[in-house]
Amino acid sequence: MATDKRPAPTRRTGGRVTPKGGPTKKSAQPTHDGPAASTRYTPRSGTVQSPSPAWLPVVMIALCIIGLLVIFLHYVDLFLPGAASNWWLLGGLGFILAGIIAATQYR
Repeated sequence: MATDKRPAPTRRTGGRVTPKGGPTKKSAQPTHDGPAASTRYTPRSGTVQSPSPAWLPVVMIALCIIGLLVIFLHYVDLFLPGAASNWWLLGGLGFILAGIIAATQYR
């Protein structure tokens, strides 16, 4: 008959990893000279931004219209030297992109 004895564990497993007693205690004296931090939420003070200059909407619309006009003239093959080149399309898209970037600056 075989006995069902287990060998003694060679290593402790499980149990507490951190020392007993909860969080560590802080010193009674504060380490900074400023006021105590508040636990209440305080929103940032709003900064007032000045309105956009009057010329910005004009430039924004003009850039978009110039871009559309360049693309249109490229497709109808009028008034553009070397209109068969695709650089005119890239230029028209660049004007439109500049108009969109100007629109992001409008307040």
